[in-house]
Formats: sequence, C-alpha cells, structure tokens
Amino acid sequence: MSNKKKVMTSGNLAFAEAMRQINPDVVAAYPITPSTEIPMRFADFVANGKVDSEYVAVESEHSAISACVGASISGARVMTASSANGVALMHEIFPIAASFRAPIVFGLVNRSLGAPVNIHCDHSDSMPERDSGWVQIYCEDAQEVYDSVLLAVRLAEDARVLTPVFVCQDGFITSHCYEPVELLDDETVRGFVGERKAAYPLLNVDNPVSYGSFTMSEYYFEIKRNQMEGMNHVLPVYEEVAAELAKETGRYYAPVEDYRADDADYLIVIMSSAAGVVKDVVDELRDEGVKAGMLRVRFFRPFPAEELARLARGKKGVAVLDRSASIGGTAPLAAEIKSALYNLEQRVPVQEYIFGLGGRDFFASDARAVFERMMKNDYRAGARFIGLLERGGEDVRD
Repeated sequence: MSNKKKVMTSGNLAFAEAMRQINPDVVAAYPITPSTEIPMRFADFVANGKVDSEYVAVESEHSAISACVGASISGARVMTASSANGVALMHEIFPIAASFRAPIVFGLVNRSLGAPVNIHCDHSDSMPERDSGWVQIYCEDAQEVYDSVLLAVRLAEDARVLTPVFVCQDGFITSHCYEPVELLDDETVRGFVGERKAAYPLLNVDNPVSYGSFTMSEYYFEIKRNQMEGMNHVLPVYEEVAAELAKETGRYYAPVEDYRADDADYLIVIMSSAAGVVKDVVDELRDEGVKAGMLRVRFFRPFPAEELARLARGKKGVAVLDRSASIGGTAPLAAEIKSALYNLEQRVPVQEYIFGLGGRDFFASDARAVFERMMKNDYRAGARFIGLLERGGEDVRD
C-alpha cells in the first residue's frame, strides 16, 4: 500500500496536484474562469521545477486545444483545462482530437454559456460536446476529481480505447470549495499511470504516418466505425483500471452510483455535486417510511444505458434532473434516460426537471418536492423548472 496524506484543498487544486504527480509531457492552456486555477497552479509547478512538462501559453482556447492535439499525435502525454465559452471556442477541434484517437485528458470545469454573461455552474458547456467523440466523466466532489484524473489517463491511453477524456466538475461548487482530499504519493501515482507508449507517433521518422489527410467516402465510414468501437470499450476497460485504483485507495467509482436504489419505489437521477443534496433527502424520506433512492450518472459518454435500465426496472417513478436545457427539445440527461428505459417490458413513468442554470441554488426542499410529485403520480408532459423566481413559469414547489 502506498503512503497517503489528507489535505484541505479544492477541486481545481486537486486536479492540478494530480497533474503534477502525473508530470505530463505537454500542457497547453488559455485560462478562463472557473478553471483558471488549474493551469495557473500548474504553471507554478513548471516555473519552480516541480515538473519537467512543456507549458505552452497560447493566445486563445482554440490555439490551446490545437496545440494539445499536435503534441498528442506526436506521442506526448497531454493535459489541459477550460470552461464555458473557452470550451465553445474549442468546439471545432474536439471531433478532430477524437478522430485522431488523441488521448488528451481535459479538466472541464462546468460553467454556463452566455449570454447574458454568467460565470457560475451549469452543464451548458459540456453537453454540446456530447457527440464530439470524447469520454465524459462527471464528479461529485474534489476527492472524485483527483481520483478521476488518474483513471482518465489510464483509460484514454489504453490501446483498446485511445479516446480523449473530459473530467467534469461543477464550477465554484466543486472547483473552489475546500474539503478533505486524500492524496497518493508521487511514486504510486506514476506507477499507476505508467508511461505513454504511442503506437503511431507523428514524429517517428522510421515509420512515417499521416494525420488529417483528406478522406473520401470509401474510408470515412470505416474510420468512424473504428472510433465508435474505441468508445464501446470504455466501460469494460474502466472497470479494470477502477478496480486497480480501488486496491490502492479503497475508493471505487461505478459508472452509475446507486444510492439506496435497489428496493426504492421512486428514484431521482442526477449528476455531479447536486447529488449530495438528494442523498440527504433520500435518507430523510427513508426515515419517514418512503422508499426513495438516487442514481448519480458518472459517465455521460459512453452512456451506461443497460445499467440504468437495470437499476430503474420496476420503479413506480423516476425523475430526471438536468443542469442544462436543450431549448426546443428534451434536456440531455432526460433524453438519454428515456431512451434507456424505452425497451423495458413494464413502462417506468419519467418526470423531467431543469435546475441550477447559471448557478441557481438547489435546495433540499426542491428534492423533496420532486419526490412528492412522483408519489402523486403527476407525470404531465414536458420539463418542469426548479427554483424559478418568475411566477409565470411553473416552479416545482408550487
């Protein structure tokens, strides 16, 4: 067993500390709130000689991800971070990174997309990238952020996967709030992540390769199919590396966290930091004789549909809480849950809620009201909104 130590730290600084221990070859970044602390702290590590990484200071987020892709296909281990509009500016390059099978690990600190300008948390920056071909992992707390960075490196670089990974955490809620985090020692971390062994590095002059060449329809379809197969391997490979890390830490993170869900009649499905509020309400309702439970979706891509269908089978009601909206359509998590439950022999009623946009608070009373609506069999079509100030819209507590 490794030497461990507990420190008081934040999600951002836990991510940066994991980066220091991993000592990536290249980090290219253009800081943006609320992810600024990650490249800022890492730049300190570079300046003080605590890592021998090449830190590339660029003129925009688009340049940052472009530099990351170039370094990754050249054979380097690469990491970066961004948020919100910075993520949006990178959008053009994300599908290219995934198609190149560039195993970049990316700290995505969730923040709302403007306008109006808002620097607080929702998932409107990461959800538009759900079809970009990247793995998406959503963390509840700073400890999970730290552990997920280590897992992400192994997962992204595995020859069966070779897919870039977003490690997502809620802006300010997780990224800036301090809590106890258990750190592994440097030797253990470096032993766990190992060295990257790139199969087709761009700079190998003895075995020249080409990236980004033009492809007609004769081969494009096959390339996409191959990329999809890499994503299909993510969850089985993740089970292997997560079990390995659990031997060192005692912490195992399932793709879907099941909180008192096995015998529950009613479930809330949610992601990231808001899960803690729901857990408290589940415990309160259990004490009152209500069979409440929660499912926290940790992997949004690939989406663990089979596991979610198994956990939701036979329930009297499921409520899906999205921290982002698909304006004119079904919110992302709700759409995936409905698809996952569609083929069950017995229909499971699903409610949809949108909460927390722009950092709007989510209270225990909100979670309780959701459970109460499920118990009343109130399953009107369309999404409801949690925490509205305007009375013209429907507030979940009405």
